[in-house]
Parts: sequence; C-alpha cells; structure tokens
Amino acid sequence: MMKKLPLLFLLVAALLPVLPTPEFWITLANYIGLYSIVALGLVLLTGVAGLTSFGQAAFVGIGAYATAYLTTAFGMSPWMGLLVGLLLTLAAAFFIGAITMRLSGHFLPLGTIAWGLSLFFLFGNLEFLGKYDGLNGIPPISLFGYTLASGRQMYYVIGVVLVLAMIAVQNLLNSRPGRAIRALKGGGVMAEAMGVNTAWMKIVAFVLAALLACISGWLYAHLQRAVNPTPFGLNAGIEYLFMAVVGGAGYVWGAILGSTLLTLMKDQLQSWLPKLLGANGNFEVIVFGMLMVLLLQRARDGIWPYIRRRFPAQPNAVAPATAPALPMRAKHTPGEVVLKVDRARKEFGGLVAVNDMEFDVRAGEIMGLIGPNGAGKSTMFNLVTGVLPVTRGEILFRSHGELRRIVGFSSRDIVKLGIARTFQHVRLMPHMTVLENVAIGAHLRGTHGDLAGIATSILRTNRAEEQALLFEAKKQLERVGLGHLLYEEAGSLALGQQRILEIARALCCDPTLLLLDEPAAGLRYKEKQALADLLRKLKAEGMSVLLVEHDMDFVMNLTDRLVVMEFGTRIAQGLPSEVQQNPAVLEAYLGGID
Repeated sequence: MMKKLPLLFLLVAALLPVLPTPEFWITLANYIGLYSIVALGLVLLTGVAGLTSFGQAAFVGIGAYATAYLTTAFGMSPWMGLLVGLLLTLAAAFFIGAITMRLSGHFLPLGTIAWGLSLFFLFGNLEFLGKYDGLNGIPPISLFGYTLASGRQMYYVIGVVLVLAMIAVQNLLNSRPGRAIRALKGGGVMAEAMGVNTAWMKIVAFVLAALLACISGWLYAHLQRAVNPTPFGLNAGIEYLFMAVVGGAGYVWGAILGSTLLTLMKDQLQSWLPKLLGANGNFEVIVFGMLMVLLLQRARDGIWPYIRRRFPAQPNAVAPATAPALPMRAKHTPGEVVLKVDRARKEFGGLVAVNDMEFDVRAGEIMGLIGPNGAGKSTMFNLVTGVLPVTRGEILFRSHGELRRIVGFSSRDIVKLGIARTFQHVRLMPHMTVLENVAIGAHLRGTHGDLAGIATSILRTNRAEEQALLFEAKKQLERVGLGHLLYEEAGSLALGQQRILEIARALCCDPTLLLLDEPAAGLRYKEKQALADLLRKLKAEGMSVLLVEHDMDFVMNLTDRLVVMEFGTRIAQGLPSEVQQNPAVLEAYLGGID
C-alpha cells in the first residue's frame, strides 16, 4: 500500500494541468514543486546528516541571479545560465561548507544565518544585479523548440526536475556514501571508526543541498521572469527548513509533504487572518511559530513517519542471496606481535588517565584488559584507535609485515590498517535497519572513490558494489547469530543484541585486530556462551582480540592473557590463573575470586 500512495500522488499531479484546473492552482503547484526541491536538499543536509542550515534561500538566489544576469545582460541561453549557476553554487558552497561545517552545536546554525544574510545583502547592493529592484525581462526556457512562457507550460518541467531530484536523493541515501552521510547523525566518533571521512561527507551533503537549491532558483527565475532579493533572505531560509521539519526531515517524501502543507496553509492564512483580525500583516508567521513549538513537542520527526507507520513499506536495502566475496586482508603469522603499547601516557590537564602503559597483543590470541571502573581501560582503547591523541609514548601496529608507529593517525587511517572496534556505550543508527548499520562497517571496502562513489550512487550504476557490501553485512550478521533480524530497526533490539550487532559491524571492516569494549554487558548467560564461542572461532581463524570486560567468569574462561589496570597504571600482566592469584589484583579489584 505504501508504494501505491506515491504513485497515486504522481498520477493526480500529472493530470492537474490537463484538467480544467484554475490557473491559481497551477501557480500553487509550481511553487510547491520549487519549494520541495529545496526541502529535498534539507532532508539530505539536516534530516539525514544532522546539520542545521538556515541559509538555503541564498543558494536559491545564486541560481536565480546567475541565469537572470546572463540572459538579460548578455543574451545567453537559460541553459547556459543553469550551468554557470551550478558552477558558482558549487564553488560558493564548497568554500562556505569547508568553513561552516567544522562548527558544531549552536554555532553551526548561527554560522549559516551569517553567510545567508551576507549573500542576501550582496544581492541587494550590487549595481549590476539591480540592487533591491532586481532584474526584469528574463526570457522563458525553450525546450525542443517549444517556448515555456506560462506557468502551465512550466508545470511539467518543474515536476520532472522534482521527480529526478527525489530519485537522485533516494538513490544516494540507499548506497555506501549515503550510509556514510547518515552515520554523521550518530556522531563523528563512530563514523570515523568505520573509515568515514566525516569532514568530507559533511561538505558533500552541504554542496548537494546547495545545488538542489540552485536548480530551484533557476526554475523560479524563468517562471517569474523577474528576480529581486526578497525571496532569498533569512525568512525564506527559515521557511524552507520549516517545510522539511514539518513533513519529516529524514524522509524524501517528507519534503514534498511539508512543502505542500505549508504552501497551502500560508495561502489560506494570508487570506483569512487579516479578515479575522481586521488588520493587514504577516500574521501567518505567528501561526507557523506556534505550530513549530507544537511539532517539536509532539512530533519531532515530522508528519511523514506517522503515515509511514500506517502503511509499512519494504526495506530500502535488501541483501542478495549471493554475491561476489569482497577481498580480505591476510591474517598475521600466529604468535607474532600485532600491537605493541610502549609507555603510552594520556594526560587531561593535571589528570593522568593512562600512566606509561606497556603491553602487547599477539596474533591469534585473546587478550583481556581489566580493572575497576575509572581505571583507564576505555581511554586506552581510544588511544589505540586514534580517538584521543597520545600525550607521549608509542603505539605500534603490524601492517604489511612490520610494526608501524600509529601515534598521530586518525581513526579512519587506523581502521584502514586493520584495527576495528566496538564501543562501551552502543553507537548505532536506531532508525536504520540492522543490515544497513552493519554495512556501514564495510565502507572502506567499496571499490569507488569518494566523488565517483557519489556519482555512481545517484545514477545507480553501483549495483554490483552494493550487492557485495550488503551480502558481506548479511554474512557477518549470520556469523554472530543475528541473521534473522536483518530488516528490523536497530533501535528496536535489546541492548545485548545491539552489542552483538556492533561486533558484526566491526567484522565488516575486515580487521586483523578486534577491540571489544564490554561486549558481554547486557547479554544473558546463553548469549555470553555464544559470544565466547564466536571469539574462539575468530581466534582460530587468526584474528587477534583485545577486550575490556567486567564479567570475570567470562574473561577468565576465554582469554589467553590478561592486563590489569588501576588508576591508569598496569598493576599486573600474565595468564588468567596467575593474575587471579596476584595480591595487588586481589586487593584492587577481584576481591574474593579464588
């Protein structure tokens, strides 16, 4: 049923100009289409990537002014105006995004307001752009010899562009780079640990949203045949964001729904409110503000998810029954040192969290890192995986047959070498399926580069790669015992299952060293037994495992060697039976274990 609703909507929309529809309705439909194209960009940028922007109207202005100026001043073709507008927007968005997308928290929306206002006042103060009077006499678009001079004639052009934009965004989201963009919302630490270049993907999302806004501006200029700065100011930017949020900022169809609802409401409120209040003014802004407050309280994900729940749809990503296997890296020679930590130290101001730690992990062994809460175990993990910089000391990892210094490497550089990890506090994308969450782990195993991957995803020429990545994710889920939950939302799983899911995601990275931070927390007894069996199987395959765990029975029966930490310092190291009898360990942590 869910698939039929969009088709029904498109059928009704296609028949609108053919029927004896009032011209005013056609005008409203055209504006809904233009607004929807911009809102689609905000779905990608804000709803999916989690980056709030109030300045999209400025990019609409770049697209509109570029074609308006070139066609009126130089007599160029509107199509040349589109090309120049896209190039200008690409350059501006890349430059602005490289600066703005580094911001976080409330600084990011403030930054988008700043550059949005700057571009708005730039449009209004440049002499050759007509200042605040703008430019008039913009020629209509010509297509296959037909001149599209009226709103009814432009209707199908706007509609086709909108449908193509929807398909492009949906294709991108259901792909390897799309999953990387979606992972941004879950926090940079997890995404970087899976090999995603988060800074680059933020800029990509920003540029793509800007290009969609530019295309909308180009269409607007040739529909109106005149431009001035008013539609490209901060108020318009807020309205675009409002449309995306109301409809459902994380959903493609949410952009269409939000744009439709707000455009129709604005039209009706502008007619009714002055009559009811007996005065003229932009009273609809007050109503929109009240609606926003209500929406944020009652439906933070927008309206579309409510519709979607009533008509469940098939999952976007489906694993194939079979696919070519992805290349795998060779395992290390059994017994050789894989990881060597040499007097590693981490200071936070005057606090020493890790104090000159020394230990090594060998190929094909399970090493346990234990200690009381606050001992510095997770901090040690973060030092090994590049989440935190080492204050001093060395950390070396065996790659291409030799131990290499990895101090100063980023998380994504370290996972490229073959170190994958899970987290003490589960880091998943709760609204994505289990399969899609695990497929994020295979990000680095894709065959296309960043730009090529985005292009092939939008054009959907990356099917072979997608099939291979999804099949690998399915294989790892079956390996850890979650093969029956492929298409469940990750957020609906029990905590123990979510931890196992994280292990499957880490295995998708094709590591030779696996770092597990409290993997047995939240698991029942039989689940712990299954996890232990899985880790022994990985060990037999040549995998090295370093794990932090508080369940002493689990650790003592599983690990080959143990390192014990207290207050950031190593107080014991050796076989589990030796550590069990160490007086310092008994006093500091294990208590009555005998």
